[in-house]
Amino acid sequence: MEKGISTTKYNKMLHGIIAEVKMTRVIVANRLSATITQLYWNIGKRLSIEKLEKGYGGKVVEQLSVDLKSEFPDTEGFSPRSLWDMKRLYEFYTDDDQILPQSVAVSENNILPQSVAVLPWGHNRLILSKIKDRQEALYYAEAAVKMGWTRNLLFNFIKSDTYCNTKELPKLHNFETTLPEHLQEQADEMLKSTYDLGFLGIKHQIKERELERRLVEKIKLFLLELGDGFSFIGNQYRLTLNTKEYFVDLLFFNRKIKSLIAIDLKIGAFEPEFVGKMNHYLGLLDDQMRLLDENPSIGIILCAEKDHIEVEIALRDFHKPIGVAEYKTIFPEDKIKSLISRELNQ
Repeated sequence: MEKGISTTKYNKMLHGIIAEVKMTRVIVANRLSATITQLYWNIGKRLSIEKLEKGYGGKVVEQLSVDLKSEFPDTEGFSPRSLWDMKRLYEFYTDDDQILPQSVAVSENNILPQSVAVLPWGHNRLILSKIKDRQEALYYAEAAVKMGWTRNLLFNFIKSDTYCNTKELPKLHNFETTLPEHLQEQADEMLKSTYDLGFLGIKHQIKERELERRLVEKIKLFLLELGDGFSFIGNQYRLTLNTKEYFVDLLFFNRKIKSLIAIDLKIGAFEPEFVGKMNHYLGLLDDQMRLLDENPSIGIILCAEKDHIEVEIALRDFHKPIGVAEYKTIFPEDKIKSLISRELNQ
């Protein structure tokens, strides 16, 4: 290394430049996706204005495909099927009676949802082919952008009916009484009512340590299921008090809310004593690990099932922020049959 700069300073500079390059690549990729999707949106608008439909309009779209390919031979995406999908994209997200309450990309007085705009075209086509409800489609588009889902991951989350499972149950926690006001909403967004652990491939009841082992083996998928901003610290994380040892099943840090997140895994139904144990863990984490600029540690008790009233009573007198959520590991038989029937009828 040349004189005038230490190895430490050089490495810091190098890592900073690498981070800058990676961030710029993401920005460029998002802008490119947004530009392409906006183009397809505008083409779809023109097809929609002409009221072209499969059947009498089929010949027109086929000729349009031929002419566009001739004009732009080095450009993919102008097949008849793609053109129909562009029209479908425009009509699916266009509704003059309901202006969407979110940030938008505007072109020629049309409103294109921002999450849809930056999503790759393959992701958008997948959503259009599988989802009939616009709000549900927007949920998957926003989640895919926020979490960086690949198309295969997006497909799996759609198949698992994540949208409906997220809406079905209320979130159970005591954040409104244990966290500062500015953190309550962020912590609520961080917590889910139900976590889908179907990616573990579990077909029968297993022990808690086995569930933990499988989650650690597939930690990348588990981080995606947890949501945005999570970083994995460790499993069976050791805490001590005097001569006693305590072990947190899974420990994470959430960069968005700047809090340690402790997860306690339970293979059975919720029991009130789980809250006392978690409260103790959070006290130790706040005393021994939490840094001065970090927010209070948060606990999530992940169990196979829970009773709403029982959880509310159990959380009532505790002063550490704790949430209780369910998980599911086996795809329900009735949903499997429904999915098979739906696929056969498409």
